[in-house]
Amino acid sequence: MIRPDTGLRRRASDRPPAVRELIDEATVQGITEQAWCALVGEDEVLVPLPAPLPADTRSAWVEIVGPWTGAVVLTCGRGTAQELTRALLREHAPAALEEEDVDDALGELANVVGGNVKAVLPGPSVLGLPETGATPPAGREADTCRVAVLWRGEPLTVSVQSHAEEENEVPL
Repeated sequence: MIRPDTGLRRRASDRPPAVRELIDEATVQGITEQAWCALVGEDEVLVPLPAPLPADTRSAWVEIVGPWTGAVVLTCGRGTAQELTRALLREHAPAALEEEDVDDALGELANVVGGNVKAVLPGPSVLGLPETGATPPAGREADTCRVAVLWRGEPLTVSVQSHAEEENEVPL
């Protein structure tokens, strides 16, 4: 991949710090629990118990660009995403949810969690707009901080992950 010459040079050995050097699972879980309490409900509990995600998942993420660059990704099953949407919309939830409603709800959760993660990472950093779809590919496992929880008995993960690098690409 040819990149424009920005005038900045970085040796391949000058990688930015891995996210695990900047934030740990307990911090990500605490941030997620605070967002859950504020948006989903005070009586909605996240249980720190890993379980496999179903084959049919939905993800929402926000990118963070700064000294550490990557994304905060929320992933759950499609049914869980619909239940989350109903929990966020409460009495305003329509009988039949539109895909856009689910995208908006998951995007809002990812945005709040991502904004709070950004606040504890070194800055200055910029938070991107929420995106939804299939889970974006993660970068190096050493540059991923993942928290697996159960909500209403259903698995959900929150990952703070670097971007996948193309093979043979040297970071600038």
